[in-house]
Amino acid sequence: MASDLSNIFKEELSNTLEQLLSKSSQIEAIVALVSENFDSTQLVECVVKFDFKGISSKITFYIPTLTATKFEYLMLGGMGDLKEHIDDEITDAVNEIVSNICGSFCTSVNAQGLPDIGSIKSEVKSSTIVEGSLLSGKTNIYEIILSLDDEKLPVIIHYDDLLLPFFSSVTGITSEDNDSKNNEIPAMVPNNNYYNPPSSQSVQTPKNLELLYNIKLKLSVRLGTKVVLLKDILRWDVGEIIELEQMVNEPLEVLVNGVKIGVGEAVIVEGKFGLKIKKIGNEDFRLNHIGL
Repeated sequence: MASDLSNIFKEELSNTLEQLLSKSSQIEAIVALVSENFDSTQLVECVVKFDFKGISSKITFYIPTLTATKFEYLMLGGMGDLKEHIDDEITDAVNEIVSNICGSFCTSVNAQGLPDIGSIKSEVKSSTIVEGSLLSGKTNIYEIILSLDDEKLPVIIHYDDLLLPFFSSVTGITSEDNDSKNNEIPAMVPNNNYYNPPSSQSVQTPKNLELLYNIKLKLSVRLGTKVVLLKDILRWDVGEIIELEQMVNEPLEVLVNGVKIGVGEAVIVEGKFGLKIKKIGNEDFRLNHIGL
């Protein structure tokens, strides 16, 4: 079966929105879309291309007026009036949000080292304003009920056929189901953690790779991140406390040359900060993503 990326996608969608909009965010439910409910509204259509393991496919986000206007309003810090209709500024804001969601999703998937995914990357191909009637008759389309603080907002997702098995918890489609459509899916191993092959199948390090062993690489640990407005940065002064999105009990990201390869927890070693590795990609994953 194909690795199910549904939980990673939902987590990154929720976390990214929380970081960008500074509002508590969680997914209440994902249901098959009733297109008639959106016939009379406009939407921002964002087409995102995904490439991995020889597969090129796309996910299309449809953000209804109610959600799109709220997103732009919160991106601007909740200042001014909430717009009633979608315009170019709202489209740009939605484009940025979707790009961040997909980028975070790819980073998290890559950190897992899933053998049937390999290295995945995304690119927003277009963002346009469309009418809700466009959704009528579409298949493989789902409505995400998003809770932003106490407000319920809809986000609509449309999957290409090739991606359906990789979101089986949402779509109910597995790679075996897709075989009948002659869509070839590579042999796959589901895994929600960092993939580590059995020792009998471990990657054999090429002899000539040993010539690179003394190369120095920059190791860094990311404590947390936060999206801030330029006006806030200009107001900072000595003594300012900046609250990060990372919770104190959440694992810290381990990066080599800026690439996330695992997570760990902070420890004290002889009076200095240290890091205890909790999860890490296998040897092949680390070599590929560090660029060796």
